[in-house]
Amino acid sequence: MKKFILNCAVTGAIHTPTMAPYLPIKPRDIAQQAIDAVNAGASTVHVHARDPETGIPTGDINIMGEIVSRIHSKCDGVICITTGGGMNMTVEQRIASVPEFKPELASCNLGSMNFALFPVVEKFKEWKHDWEPAYLEGSKEFIFRNTFKDLETIFQVMKDSGTKPELEAYDVGHLHNAFFCFDRQLLTEPVYIQFVMGILGGIDATIPHLLHMKQTADALFKDKYLFSTIAAGRNEFALGTTSMLLGGGARVGLEDNLWLEKGKMAKSNAELVDKMVRIAREFGYEPASPDETREILNLKGRNQVNM
Repeated sequence: MKKFILNCAVTGAIHTPTMAPYLPIKPRDIAQQAIDAVNAGASTVHVHARDPETGIPTGDINIMGEIVSRIHSKCDGVICITTGGGMNMTVEQRIASVPEFKPELASCNLGSMNFALFPVVEKFKEWKHDWEPAYLEGSKEFIFRNTFKDLETIFQVMKDSGTKPELEAYDVGHLHNAFFCFDRQLLTEPVYIQFVMGILGGIDATIPHLLHMKQTADALFKDKYLFSTIAAGRNEFALGTTSMLLGGGARVGLEDNLWLEKGKMAKSNAELVDKMVRIAREFGYEPASPDETREILNLKGRNQVNM
């Protein structure tokens, strides 16, 4: 069977506790869902931390440490720590976990942008926590900061930590930002790019837009890059499948999508991974193992992390 990299984004910083009872909040639960996702077929897990009492996204490295050390001790999945963090964090807070834990992978957002979550507020009348509506409404005037200076700093921190950047491109211009950095030797081959689609403020999650992203990346990087696709919301599986058929990887997980199918909420990240694996096998594809993914991405190996 053909192999593809299947990534699982476990909890993120977009969905709030009111939106789904299955969203993992406590460190132990986040870690266990990541472990279960790897056992279901994901080779990499994308990790955010949350306050265990309120569920608000946090940059607390002690909480992150509890999560990643538990994952590392219980499975061989590739751990990808976020540097996107949440809307309530500074750039310094967002990157603090990388030099501390030296993961094999860490995400890196490729440009400043509007990152809007506020339209979802009107769908709920009651909230579990007071912070939730304020956090979401605040995105109406939020600019997700990722300047070129920030990128230089993040890339240097990752280089010093032996961590490969997983580049998150929310629109076509972000691909040009990535190539600018690659051309100046701030990035090494193979450049690994996630096409992030469906966030208000970035490119929409449609197949024509995915084709445009891939064609642009092909023109810029030729054979020096690998890609995967994230589609926030209901198009997660359609675009993940299309991405796989185009030669890329796919990302699923409760960070991006809370639904297993129309009218049926996913009860775990592993359920979403299971579904993507079933779809892939129908087309003759199999998810790469963690060690195969390490070889594909030229990662340093799990024995060189600090977890």
